[in-house]
Amino acid sequence: MLSACLAFALVAALVTITPGLDTMLVLRATVAAGRRTGLLAGTGVALGCLTWAMASAVGLTALLAASELAFDVLRVAGALYLVWLGGRALWTARRRTGDAAAEEADAPLGGLAALRGGFVTNLLNPKIGVFYMSLLPQFVPDGASVFWTSLLFALIHAAQGMLWFGLLVGVAGAARRTLARPEVKRRIQQVTGVAFLGFAAKLAADH
Repeated sequence: MLSACLAFALVAALVTITPGLDTMLVLRATVAAGRRTGLLAGTGVALGCLTWAMASAVGLTALLAASELAFDVLRVAGALYLVWLGGRALWTARRRTGDAAAEEADAPLGGLAALRGGFVTNLLNPKIGVFYMSLLPQFVPDGASVFWTSLLFALIHAAQGMLWFGLLVGVAGAARRTLARPEVKRRIQQVTGVAFLGFAAKLAADH
């Protein structure tokens, strides 16, 4: 079992540190509202992954992978959510500094909102469920419980994710004073907005 856990941990670590939507969400939350909010966004991501892993362990994601309609519904919902996030970021970025409405729209992200954002973004991405369904069983040793071993692997992945997010939050938090300058903040909003729309297009195009 130890060798299986180590092998899975190595593969999961490579997946975790690959830049993607989760990294963007955590960095954006940290720059907007500080380390605590960034960590809550990362916690939401981890909870979303754990939810998918539990669904995979009981076979629900196998049903999702087998049903084209279910996959498409969830995929489109996720793409629309990312379009909303990207559009909101770009709308905020185009407002002029000092505009009262802009300042209100660009107010610090709440902890609960960051947690919910990380969770919902992962929950509406069916590729994560299919990823768990296809990856976890490959590392389950012969004779071991698929359900409990899958949950153990999911906890390992979640722990790695939180460690990685903690590192990102620490770096972004230390540079927050620079990153939070109005002009820099506008550029970050523009980059994240375009990135969210790009992820939405990729998710919508996948089958």
